[in-house]
Amino acid sequence: MASILLIDSNAASLVNFRGDWIAALHARGDRVFVTAPAATPALQAKLTNLGALFFPLPLQRTGTNPWQDLLTLVFLLRLMRRLRPEKVLAYTVKPIVYGLLAARLAGIAHRYAMITGLGYVFTDGPASMRRALLKRLVVGLYRAALTGARGVLFLNHDDPNTAKASGVIPPRVPCHVIPGEGVNLAHFTPAPLPDAPVFLMIARLLRDKGVYDYVAAARLLKKTHPHVVCRLLGPFDSNPSAIHEEEVRAWIAEGLVDYLGSVNDVRPALREASVVVLPSYREGTPRSLLEAMAMGRPLIATDVPGCREVVQPGVNGLLVPVRDPEALANAMRALADDASRRTAWGLQSLRLAQEKYDVHTVNARMIAILGLNGDKT
Repeated sequence: MASILLIDSNAASLVNFRGDWIAALHARGDRVFVTAPAATPALQAKLTNLGALFFPLPLQRTGTNPWQDLLTLVFLLRLMRRLRPEKVLAYTVKPIVYGLLAARLAGIAHRYAMITGLGYVFTDGPASMRRALLKRLVVGLYRAALTGARGVLFLNHDDPNTAKASGVIPPRVPCHVIPGEGVNLAHFTPAPLPDAPVFLMIARLLRDKGVYDYVAAARLLKKTHPHVVCRLLGPFDSNPSAIHEEEVRAWIAEGLVDYLGSVNDVRPALREASVVVLPSYREGTPRSLLEAMAMGRPLIATDVPGCREVVQPGVNGLLVPVRDPEALANAMRALADDASRRTAWGLQSLRLAQEKYDVHTVNARMIAILGLNGDKT
């Protein structure tokens, strides 16, 4: 069996999004090392219980301090020289850049990256000098880090095309598309839909997740359907595009949304929802929609990379144009008025989750890509 180091920008993501993957590797007998910043004792305990050996990572997820980034690089290089993992898999921008550079310096040949989403600089938006410079910097750093990598994993079919066209992926580096990171169908189980229309958006509270569009759509919807419930669930964030708490309080006071806060278990909120909404500007493959599908919920999402991967219009939900609250409100209104369609599309969501997004199927695909069955990919 192999030894593998997983590098992430958030310890909670290792548990919530990659916990089944870590457990699968441990069950095979692989030695699993993980490193990420901001791990509470509870998160560290969960990672240990999953079978991983945890190392705190000095990394500023959203900072631009070059000295801090150099400290991250040096830490990772020393860690790899000490652990000597056979394979390294890094997630998200900074872990990919500094993790794969450190792995190359440490002489680790089997280096892999998972680009879970191309993020802000690749999202369609107003052109600006700052945005152009940032994109150029990100492309250059990605390209340097991915040179010589054994593979790059993507969560949808749009992102590898964008990455190649932008110069992110060096020549001869293989790209692989997996169907998201999977959903645990034993944990997220189907539940009956409520009779009343209850809309739920689950996301970090960021502008790029479409939070403002969701609230604007709720305002339009409530003009004709005042008793429809619109709920918002997710944590506040330090990202530059973050929504502020006073804005959320104002929306609550206006009666537009019920804010459910940040929770460790989204299943109770999903059970009480009849439709799950995500008007994001770009995604990898949105975990919130996969979990909603596993629980038998119809979806409304924007027609953007990632979201269009999981929503089949007229089958398990609706796609609407990005940054279009009126179109979003019309889609919500249509499902609010049609309980039979909500039921039928919810059943189709469950079918798709079972056929395509089962975490065990996804994990088996990743094991093959990383050559963990003995194939030196």
